Amino acid sequence: MLESNFFTKFLQLSDFRTLAFIVALIALFKVINVLQKKKVSFSTRMTTGTVLGLVLGVIVQAVAKFPDSPKDIAWISELSGWYGFVGGGFIDLLKMLVIPLILLSITRVIMNMKGDNLGKLTTKTIGSLIGLTVFAAITGIVLALLFNLGQGFDAGNNTAEIREAVSLSETIRALLPSNIVSSMAEGNIVGVVIFSAFIGTSIRRLSKKHADTIEPFVKWVEAFYKIIISVTMTIIKFMPYAVIALLANTIISNGIGVLASVGKFIVCLYLAVIIMLVVHMTLAMLNGVSPITYIKNASEPLIIAFTSRSSLGTLPVTIETLEKKFDVNEGVASFVASLGTNMGMNGCAGIYPALTAIMLAQITNTPIDLSFCIMLLVIIAISSFGIAGLPGTATIAISVVISGMGMEAYFPLLGAVIAVDPIIDMGRTMLNVSGTIASSIIVDRSLKRDEEKANKTVQKAV
Repeated sequence: MLESNFFTKFLQLSDFRTLAFIVALIALFKVINVLQKKKVSFSTRMTTGTVLGLVLGVIVQAVAKFPDSPKDIAWISELSGWYGFVGGGFIDLLKMLVIPLILLSITRVIMNMKGDNLGKLTTKTIGSLIGLTVFAAITGIVLALLFNLGQGFDAGNNTAEIREAVSLSETIRALLPSNIVSSMAEGNIVGVVIFSAFIGTSIRRLSKKHADTIEPFVKWVEAFYKIIISVTMTIIKFMPYAVIALLANTIISNGIGVLASVGKFIVCLYLAVIIMLVVHMTLAMLNGVSPITYIKNASEPLIIAFTSRSSLGTLPVTIETLEKKFDVNEGVASFVASLGTNMGMNGCAGIYPALTAIMLAQITNTPIDLSFCIMLLVIIAISSFGIAGLPGTATIAISVVISGMGMEAYFPLLGAVIAVDPIIDMGRTMLNVSGTIASSIIVDRSLKRDEEKANKTVQKAV
């Protein structure tokens, strides 16, 4: 044990156990590297990384004797810092690509789009995203009632504070890119999409009379897009390594004992996630993608979403998967996936608010009748769009919904649930990404069917 500040605060290596588990992580990286050299498939490496991360996290917890507050133990806090450096660093690299990828892809999509497809694309995208979120909320309500969520719950001395809710009109206005540089810096994806849409639309309009003038810019967009895609593919290759650190860090930072106090809520949420995944697979099947193919092809973005808890960080992987594995038009993939990181999130804005609202109602003996459920669905539908682009999305979502249901005074009762947010956020984020993938497939196939009908109509007319 080394007590000096140099080892405890700078190097974060004051305990031999910290160093031992850093070496263990490096050894596991070597396992992934060997698989890579043997040309083992990327999906298999991702799955292997997930299993290794899970085992590593549990072993660390076992060595620490499964503490109730892992972060209070110095060497675990140090180890979490190093694991977070690896896993969080990878997510940072992915986030680095998000803004240029969206800016270029949306601009490129719209400038090459024909006819009135932009209006159809927007309508179908929003309808699909919000529709799936409402269905997710219904699933959450039903399960919460079946599990009697909240009955017999010990609120203890929880002191969670409700997040301040902003009006829908103010929230939507805040998404408008009054300063595009600021929007990019703050990760306002909707703002970037709006700006890109104006650029792409202007290019389409100017291409009729000023094609020669704008041609250099059009070529620049195409070239820069290819470069960003190449960079994306380079970074994605490191994903199996990052998954080990991400999952292990989540387990060692939060512990296992903390799950017991809100076990029923966690089980209920993950059961809802499974049900919605089945719904997504069913919808994909109706659009020509078998359930097995869906899981196999979507596994990479779903695993990285689960371990990183970042829909935005997963975006480059999601877009690449939609284009390469689901044969979704690159324009549709970019557009739907980009908006899907900010609205219609099945997990954070659908299931989670529904479960917490029913839970609070049953804790406080609030009558749950048909009008209560309908009002809850309406508020969830509105808030799933209105909270787009804001930080702390899940917490804001339940704040808005609970306030809308007139139960804001009971928010402190959710302290135990919020305490294990990282554990439940893994499932929520994975479902968010799955919802985006399903919506992208639905919108893509719908637009293709519309195009086929239009072509047949033209042929008949001829």
